[in-house]
Order: sequence, then structure tokens, then C-alpha cells
Amino acid sequence: MILNIPTILTLLRIASIPVIMVIFYLPIEDSRLWCTLILIVASLTDWFDGYLARKMGLQTAFGEFLDPVADKLMVVIMLVLIVQADSAVYIAIPAAIIIAREVTVASLREWMAGIGQRSTMQVSWVAKCKTGFQMLAIVCLLYNADFHGVPVRMVGLGAIYIAAILTLWSMWQYIQLALPHFKK
Repeated sequence: MILNIPTILTLLRIASIPVIMVIFYLPIEDSRLWCTLILIVASLTDWFDGYLARKMGLQTAFGEFLDPVADKLMVVIMLVLIVQADSAVYIAIPAAIIIAREVTVASLREWMAGIGQRSTMQVSWVAKCKTGFQMLAIVCLLYNADFHGVPVRMVGLGAIYIAAILTLWSMWQYIQLALPHFKK
């Protein structure tokens, strides 16, 4: 295992998850604000570690494994926190769709890699859009308060439904790519 700057940033992103969880449950006035700020910084490191790895030629097998693990852990755990704090069905259903997709596509990618078809499962533009709306939703719903008159919660609710629709679409795209290999 090679520890370089991009890999350390990814490990720090994973380490930020329990920090966010502890702060989320602390009985302090601005806990949701602090959680949101930490999440935003962690999300920026996600972009930055990939950029550095490509730009400086620091890509490693461990980093390629760890980065999507960090992303999925962050998404799933933040959605669990959000649903636990507000267990309304209109939040739980899109969150469950997003979590189910993450598990399904990760398993599908692993299976495709096992049969030598890893390159078939490249990230689509729909999946990239899904990620953008998903992170917007998570940030807004984690913060869960108006910000200078902007109804952040409503933005988050709209974004989580768009993310859920794009989630289903991108999952279907990946399943279609794998279908020919299921028949073999």
C-alpha cells in the first residue's frame, strides 16, 4: 500500500465520517451547520484527490479501490443520519432508492471485474449528474435550515427526488451493460 497525498486525502475523507456523526448528535446549537461544513470540505477533497492523482501521476491500485469506497460510505452514512433525524416517508423512500443503487452497482461492478469486464462499467454522464444532485441533496438536508432566506430544506427535497430518478436511470444503464454477460 502506497500512501501519497491523494490517498491520504481519501483516508481523511473516511475519517471525517465518524467526526460528522459525533457532531451530528452533540447537543449543541450549530451541530448541523458544523456537520455540513465538514461534509463540504470532505467533498472538495474528493475532487482534489482525483485531480492530484491524475495530474501528478500518483494513481495507485489502492487509491482506485479506496476512493469509491469513501464516496459510498459518505453517501450512505449521511443518508442514514438524515433519515434518522427526519424519518418522513418522503425522505426515506428516495434515500432507500439511492442506497439500494449504490449497493447494486458496486456489486455489479465487482462481478463484472471478476469476469474480466471491468472496463464495460465506466461512469456515465447520468451517473455524474446523479452524484451532483445527490450531494446537493445531502448537503441541504443535512443543514436543514433556511440560509439567508433560501429554503435550503426545500432545495434538498427537490434535489433528492431528482437524484433518485437519476439513480434509477443510471442503475438501469449499468444493468443493460451487464445483461449480455448474464447470459454467458
